[in-house]
Amino acid sequence: MKKINYRKLVVTILWIFAIAGITGSLAFVTKRESNILVKNLSISIHNNEENLFLTEKDIKEFLTERNENLISSAYKNISVPAVERALNSHPAIENAEVSVDLNGEVKINVKQRTPVCRIINLDGESYYIDSQSKLMPLNDNYSARVIVANGYITEPYARRYQYTVKQIGENKIFKEISVLDDVLAVVNHIQADTLLTALIHQVYVNEEKELELFPAIGNHKIIFGNTEQLAEKFNKLKLFYTQGLNKSDSWNKYSTINLKYKNLVVCTKK
Repeated sequence: MKKINYRKLVVTILWIFAIAGITGSLAFVTKRESNILVKNLSISIHNNEENLFLTEKDIKEFLTERNENLISSAYKNISVPAVERALNSHPAIENAEVSVDLNGEVKINVKQRTPVCRIINLDGESYYIDSQSKLMPLNDNYSARVIVANGYITEPYARRYQYTVKQIGENKIFKEISVLDDVLAVVNHIQADTLLTALIHQVYVNEEKELELFPAIGNHKIIFGNTEQLAEKFNKLKLFYTQGLNKSDSWNKYSTINLKYKNLVVCTKK
């Protein structure tokens, strides 16, 4: 007959009682938490030094409009996932996280979306493309200072906003007419370079769906073409700007600067 290890048995029993006690305590705390009333909303808006799309007042009003009345509500009547879903549906919010504590405070952390360029399509409709390559509507309270892209851009906001620019470019139907992926590729390259960011302020799509760039300084047009050899073209442009246009009167000497030819920058004088 196997000898009973009483010490091991006692330890096991103690562990069972300990686990039962902890479970009971957790159940008590959960029940107590469910009756806590919300006394305060703590709202943090990240990257608001870059964009001013949202204020605390905007977020509170947005939740009230969706019947998410949090102040004075008991925790048991609040669905944190539902509040997060509501906030994440806001067109200016990239991500929202919501949490509660035992003091009756609901904490809302919001990250605003970051526009990288503004699109003005052929019908005059305007919207942004953000840093996640998603289409984003304009904001009534704030206009972001970003590169503007216009011309023969046909993509409407209403029928494209649920897709990223990459998805639009890969779609069998959309890619036949889409130029947003080319525009975004050029804009991203410009924004990654301080010199180009200071110089280029507009992208124009011509009838052949080729890109033309317009600088903030000088009265000329940069014929860029398509996005093949994109980095090479920008390197030629930077070299031309820093070494070819080093005289004070050179910025207004040319009407066009053509980057379409390999290893060449072809300029047309006015």
